[in-house]
Amino acid sequence: MNLPGASELFRPTGSAAGAAQPQAAESVQLAPVTPVAETRAPAEPASVPTRTAQETSVRPSGRRRHEEKITVYISAAELVALEQARLSLRVEHGIACDRGRIVREAVATLLADFDERGASSTLVQRLASG
Repeated sequence: MNLPGASELFRPTGSAAGAAQPQAAESVQLAPVTPVAETRAPAEPASVPTRTAQETSVRPSGRRRHEEKITVYISAAELVALEQARLSLRVEHGIACDRGRIVREAVATLLADFDERGASSTLVQRLASG
């Protein structure tokens, strides 16, 4: 794949009447774009995915670009508690992270507990009581 260099990207754009036309754009060749749906492995039909022991011990994704997104609504008090936890992590433990990373870590911990303990997990107990 040939991509334009900095000189082609930041070239002057038209000024004097006799300015020559740049020819760099003609040499740019881009590879065909493959849609995301085609790059993913097909899902197994009518089966519920199960986590292996290795997958449950995997740490959350941390700081990287995430392809999937969900929106979660929380109360003002929950947001304040989350922000206080973030600040506490930074001040008391020297860990700088954003709220999303804290949430991903919490989700990973809760799901690992659910996989390991099943019906006696924190997730089942809290959802059953609520």
